[in-house]
Amino acid sequence: MELRLNCENCDKPLPNGSKEAMICTFDCTFCKACVDVILMNVCPNCGGGFEKRPARPKELLEKYPPSDIKVLKPVDMAKFQDKLHKYKGVDPSKR
Repeated sequence: MELRLNCENCDKPLPNGSKEAMICTFDCTFCKACVDVILMNVCPNCGGGFEKRPARPKELLEKYPPSDIKVLKPVDMAKFQDKLHKYKGVDPSKR
């Protein structure tokens, strides 16, 4: 799993162990506020749902460090509307 340290939409810091970090099946990383309020549990990249990101054990951070590549792709709401309407309210396991 790639451990990204910021929200892809709003750039909120999401350090290891953050209770606000949410990921989709492809490790797209967003903060809980963006997932709940803006994205409505629909990943703008793949259409999947989100789950709380697990914390990486501290003793493994040196061997498997967080990504040093910052991903910042604020959601283009106009382009996201079709995907949002298609998947909003649909259980992620049935998308």
